[in-house]
Amino acid sequence: MTKRINKPFLDALASGPLVSDGANGTVLYERGMFINKALEEAALSKPNLLRQVHEEYIEAGAQLIQTHTFGANKLKLARYDAADRFEAINARATEIALEAAAGRAYVGGSIGPTGTMPGVVTDDELKDLRDLFAEQATILVDHGVHVVVLETFRLLSEMRVAIEAVKSVTDRPIIAQMAFDAEQRTADGADPGRAVDMLKSWGASVVGANCVEGPDGLFKVVEQMVGRGLPVSAQPNAGYPRKQDDRLIYMATPEYFGVYARRFLKAGVSLVGGCCGTRPDHIRRVAMAARMMGGGPTTLVEVAPTAPVDEEAAGLEPIPLANKSKLAAKIDRVYRERVKGDAPLTPDNFVVSVEVNPPPGLNPAAALEAAKMLRDHGVDVINIADGPRASVRMSNQALGLLVQSRLDMEVILHVCCRDRNLLGLQSDLLANHVLGLSNLVIITGDPPKLGDYPHATAVFDLDSIELLRLANGLNRGIDPAGKMVGEATSFVLACGAEPAALDYNRELRRLEKKMEAGAELIMTQPVYDANLLNRFLDDIAYLDLPVLVGLLPLASARNAEFLHNEVPGMQVPEHIRERMREADKGPRARAEGIKIAQETLMSVADRVVGAYIMPPFGRYAAALSILECVGYDAPKTTTKRKKKRPAKASKAK
Repeated sequence: MTKRINKPFLDALASGPLVSDGANGTVLYERGMFINKALEEAALSKPNLLRQVHEEYIEAGAQLIQTHTFGANKLKLARYDAADRFEAINARATEIALEAAAGRAYVGGSIGPTGTMPGVVTDDELKDLRDLFAEQATILVDHGVHVVVLETFRLLSEMRVAIEAVKSVTDRPIIAQMAFDAEQRTADGADPGRAVDMLKSWGASVVGANCVEGPDGLFKVVEQMVGRGLPVSAQPNAGYPRKQDDRLIYMATPEYFGVYARRFLKAGVSLVGGCCGTRPDHIRRVAMAARMMGGGPTTLVEVAPTAPVDEEAAGLEPIPLANKSKLAAKIDRVYRERVKGDAPLTPDNFVVSVEVNPPPGLNPAAALEAAKMLRDHGVDVINIADGPRASVRMSNQALGLLVQSRLDMEVILHVCCRDRNLLGLQSDLLANHVLGLSNLVIITGDPPKLGDYPHATAVFDLDSIELLRLANGLNRGIDPAGKMVGEATSFVLACGAEPAALDYNRELRRLEKKMEAGAELIMTQPVYDANLLNRFLDDIAYLDLPVLVGLLPLASARNAEFLHNEVPGMQVPEHIRERMREADKGPRARAEGIKIAQETLMSVADRVVGAYIMPPFGRYAAALSILECVGYDAPKTTTKRKKKRPAKASKAK
């Protein structure tokens, strides 16, 4: 079921990242529009084709489509003897975009540069240029665009004239996107930070960059724009074009585009789309990335139907947390008695989860042996990931069942949205309930591009918030269609959080949505900065949810640098990396990594119910060594000594 847009554009942008469309001209050209006349004439000559292009972008997940008017100013149209159709082209293009959007997406009025600015020197010439922009903006606004998009301006001086012109005729929001060269400079020499400051002072509502280079080059530009007081947009080309059979072919694949879309969003970019060479397939990947990040088409489109539910279904009471599992009972007790009360910190009042992942092959013996050792040393629950880093492993459901049945030890399973569609996810949840696998961590998941099979299809029918909502419905006996399941499930619903997220405010907003969707426990990503971790706990105190603090003991200086520079959501402060550099590698480095993890844990031990430990490289004893600081016994290690061979008798001479 499709929702209508029901809030102003800037309000929607503030509530989560949005997806823009890609190149209209690229698709029109590929479908037969000739370049011996203005592509903008498609609004008059091929209106049905233009409408179809807009609709394909919306179906791919675009929440902002742009009118096909980039070059529809009088000066550019005059080159094709089409200046007399200036008003008709702009008006009809806007009408077609609004018809295609049909209330499902915002429509931006696209205005490009005139290319005449370097020759403009007199006041009269500046006035003519300003009037040119104002005239086009007036038509677009009068016909109903929600926002004006000034894009691909290479000169800040011309952008200033355009912004002033638009503001003279409307108070609609303005997206101002500059084009940068390979040196990350505008044509008049400004770097991205300087450009943002100028655009902001002139009245832009959103700042950003588009065109020129592919995703990697544009990423280096816009990451310098984030955090300077305005939302940021990014619309890269699909790489550099290559000429093939008299056509320009853009080489960046949709999959590659999707990987970079996630990087843009992780960096804090608010609006991501495409420019030259991009098609609906590219935007579909952007929408998938946005859905992972808590934005994208999920703000406009209902993933699951909302059929009415009967009174019996609506009246089912969910099972209290303490009654759902042994793990849940201990979490509930520790939260009440120690975190919110005054009970002492002891192993009995501390919850420990240690990650043991399924093997990549067929033999689970090593994982079961690790789980047994951890159980014997007092660990409460084994945490089992679901295809971590998009790798192919045995099902965590299978390993979880083996651990519970053979070791009589509870597990907590990750449920990842990446690999299964809405039907498959529901089936697995129902199976988990029947198998007694009640403890779940709901995550969105890493894209397949990161793993062993980069060409595998990512599903992402749901993101973590939507899957939490689905599982929470099952806990009330209701499926997403509003039908009775037959009985209520008893899932313990945990969610992830990144205290070191680059877009920290967005992370807090998503965490609030996760709680509203049914999350009962927060499990954090590893953090190495006690101040940052305490700030996070301060900021989420109002949620009143128990927290397991994530701990990943550093194994070496190289490992610390990798986590800091290569893993999204991870920050290892310089002073911690310096400690690891001094320790370098080997046993000394591992001991230092454990000490750092203990310091982090003790800085918040009285504020969290326990720890979620991710042992590096399968070194499970490291997890137990960390826990010595809260009273656990370290595992005893024995060193086998070589037996001395008896001395050989000397031969008699």
